[in-house]
Amino acid sequence: MSAFAMSIFVAVWLYLYVFGALTIAGGVVGFVRAKSRASLIAGTVAGALLFVSAYLVGKGAARDGLFLGLAISASLSARFVGAFVRSRKVMPAGVMSLLSITGCVLTVLALTR
Repeated sequence: MSAFAMSIFVAVWLYLYVFGALTIAGGVVGFVRAKSRASLIAGTVAGALLFVSAYLVGKGAARDGLFLGLAISASLSARFVGAFVRSRKVMPAGVMSLLSITGCVLTVLALTR
């Protein structure tokens, strides 16, 4: 594996952990500000799955972890890009759209290496 391919895997591994943490934090903020249990549950589940994805990428099951990360990123993209287009609100729809699209791009790049 080339150094470039290895650096992509490291970048995706780190990104998935950060994305997972931000997703969980967003769910907590949604619960605190709007008393939205749905935000808390969805944010926690999606963030935990992103953590699992990052763990798998780091532990040698990269393909499984990347597919899981892509599935979660694509699901979040489907949810938040439409919401951002309709509302034009940066928080949370814009931020989550950017994070989830970045997750899709990075996981696809790593899968093609």
